[in-house]
Amino acid sequence: MPTTSSGHPNMPRQLFFQTPEQRTALARQRFFDEGARPSGLVGEAVLQSWMRCRLSHRDPVEPVSFEQVSRSRAHASLNRNRQLLQAGNVELHQLEAALRGTDCRVLLTDAQGVIIHATELPSAAQQPLLKTASRVGVNIAEHQIGTTAPGIVVRTGEACTVAGGEHYFQCLQTIHCAAAPIRDIHGQLAGVLDVSVEAGRFHFDPTSVVGMYAATIENRLLQLQSTQHLVLQFQTSPSLLDTPLEALAGIDADGRVLWLNGVAQRLTGCSVQGRPEVHEVFGLTLEGLLALHRQKPAQTLRLPNGLAVWIKGNLNASDGTDFNHAVALSAPAAPLAAEPVDKSVPNEAPARLVDHSQRLIETTLADCDGNIAKAARALGVSRGMLYRRLQKTRQSETVGAETSRSAPPA
Repeated sequence: MPTTSSGHPNMPRQLFFQTPEQRTALARQRFFDEGARPSGLVGEAVLQSWMRCRLSHRDPVEPVSFEQVSRSRAHASLNRNRQLLQAGNVELHQLEAALRGTDCRVLLTDAQGVIIHATELPSAAQQPLLKTASRVGVNIAEHQIGTTAPGIVVRTGEACTVAGGEHYFQCLQTIHCAAAPIRDIHGQLAGVLDVSVEAGRFHFDPTSVVGMYAATIENRLLQLQSTQHLVLQFQTSPSLLDTPLEALAGIDADGRVLWLNGVAQRLTGCSVQGRPEVHEVFGLTLEGLLALHRQKPAQTLRLPNGLAVWIKGNLNASDGTDFNHAVALSAPAAPLAAEPVDKSVPNEAPARLVDHSQRLIETTLADCDGNIAKAARALGVSRGMLYRRLQKTRQSETVGAETSRSAPPA
């Protein structure tokens, strides 16, 4: 039977196909040999990728080379993505440990598709492609190696699985891969987590596995990028807090919602477009939300949309001060329902994170009778760091006082 440019022999017309491989083979025949759109035979994300590759005049039978970017570019990529690598440090090793009994390999790329972490491969002859590809600095974006799961995620930002013949190039059809995006606090693609296997297939659901680990890395990245933000953790069940299923929100110093992870967007029904105020999303003022991180156990809160959630807050300063280990301020517990926001009160200064942090330091010092060492332990920082922070505050107060004295009378 003659072979076509799709890499498969001419197939007889059938109404039904029993296996995914048969449907993919028919899709390739219709797309590459007949120029027809094989709707329903492969996923839309794969089909769109095929179309982009064909528009770039790539021949599906040509060989693919996994070339590394220049050493300087690879080094720059590693430097730019230090926070992403830090966020994924534990999870990447845990995922690799979970997959150790399989032939699967883990790849982490930057937002451009350059590999910044790869599972070290044994010298296995049955994985020549992955052995060549799994190197830091190799570019696996779509414009380099055609249709793959990580390449599609880099291009679209959406999770994807590409199996065997769904790869654009014939030489890659022994690979199966699943990838998921990792986003930053600006909602932009920060990286792609991928699981791939060669000369075999997945014997588990790779989409759920890679999606869970990508969500965990994303949550850690969001928190790493949120110094000087109040970070809220919430879910409808307290058992889901501190898991990949928890909702996260970042509140900036002005009391506006800077970012929401995907779970938070679904639970609140809100987006961060226009940076809404906290009371619009959570039904509390910033001062009410700041009280959350002073309460160790999660508190119940009814959101403006009527949904009841368990919620807790965390506040870290950019200089490393961990206010979550500080001596608690005397403040009421978080309310069980959203508190009304009285906008009729004139000239009321809004709560600010920086003021809250300073008050907490002052209160901790007072509770410790001015003992710097004891206060530093309560705040979870070194004495030197607390000295520097106090000195910086005193300098600011001195400058402010001198400016006030030198100002001309009104």
